[in-house]
Amino acid sequence: MIPPRPLAPHKGRGAVSNLQGRYEVHGRERFDDGWTVPGLKDEGPAAPKTIVTDEFAKTILTRNASPDIPFNVSLNPYRGCEHGCIYCFARPSHSYLGLSPGLDFESRIFAKVNAADLLRRELARPGYVPESIAIGVNTDAYQPCERERGITREVLQVLAECKHPYGLITKSALIERDVDLIAPMAEKGLAAAAITLTTLDGEIARTLEPRAAAPARRLRAIRTLTEAGIPVSVSVAPIIPFITEPEIERILEAARDAGAVGAHYVVLRMPWEVNPLFHQWLYAHFPDRAQRVLNRMKDMRGGKEYDSDFGKRMTGEGVWADLIRQRFTKAVKRLGMDGFNGRFSKMDGTQFRRPLVVPSAAACQRRDEDVTQLDLFGGVPAAEAGGKPQGGKAKASPQMDLF
Repeated sequence: MIPPRPLAPHKGRGAVSNLQGRYEVHGRERFDDGWTVPGLKDEGPAAPKTIVTDEFAKTILTRNASPDIPFNVSLNPYRGCEHGCIYCFARPSHSYLGLSPGLDFESRIFAKVNAADLLRRELARPGYVPESIAIGVNTDAYQPCERERGITREVLQVLAECKHPYGLITKSALIERDVDLIAPMAEKGLAAAAITLTTLDGEIARTLEPRAAAPARRLRAIRTLTEAGIPVSVSVAPIIPFITEPEIERILEAARDAGAVGAHYVVLRMPWEVNPLFHQWLYAHFPDRAQRVLNRMKDMRGGKEYDSDFGKRMTGEGVWADLIRQRFTKAVKRLGMDGFNGRFSKMDGTQFRRPLVVPSAAACQRRDEDVTQLDLFGGVPAAEAGGKPQGGKAKASPQMDLF
């Protein structure tokens, strides 16, 4: 098979194209129409600048029944993620907005400015039963725009007021800013954190997840949180054959040395538009081993590059998937990091108390005359939080414990 011609990567961006979403009717393709000036280097289109748009969401808590993940409720303060991780399973969710899962996903960000108010109303409902909330699962709650927006911090303030259990997962060192809120909750057994550490190689990280914190900075964040008394686990995700897979043991050792007390992993997933986007990235940055990586993915997915069945989509199957599982499990046990998993689902909900101040419904939503087309998509699709994929039997994955 002749490999595709690599596309030129954009500095500071993960995707190398603005691939159309699966709901688009008309196709667009860039090509040379013969008007290129000989000898003049074609720089191509400039990398897009980040645009953050306010969104007044209709709901803020997403519920799912997936046996592959250790939580039923999640909260995502943002749509899209400037970190630009090429493997992000949330990229296809931008198609719901008529935007590209490629460069649009990491440059067109929507901030749910009424997240804290919506959360207060949800927690104040008479029939509400507290369940641990996973924050930042779909898109990172501590991505760069959080520095100015502070939506995640507002959410944590509500949860602290109500003594509601939660867990955070991030690739950003910005989580250190909120230690003053997280540490007191952790002391009560109501908060935990997970730091995603995909690679220790700074060069790979700069292309794989270009605007996330550097690997060394994430290790320092693990230490900072640990010293504050916050239990931290490490998410080795995704494991990409021949790219990040050789580092499994080294990543776990570095995380343990920084203070992490638990670990989990996920093998690379390529649902929907993530598949062609990852192909483009792979041939742009690793053309020498691209086909080898894809062949190994097929080995772990029953001959396909992705299998959405429960029990398989996170870890794969077959000889190579079993080898990764054995390597990971043995390393975790050897390092003494196998005693923390499962605590997230066992957090104490008996301390919960309803919010003292509850905003009105009108205060949570913009007035009718201000409603824009985006409001049609105010609710978060179930797929954003890892809800049930197409087909598959319900079978739990023992390695998928974020906290």
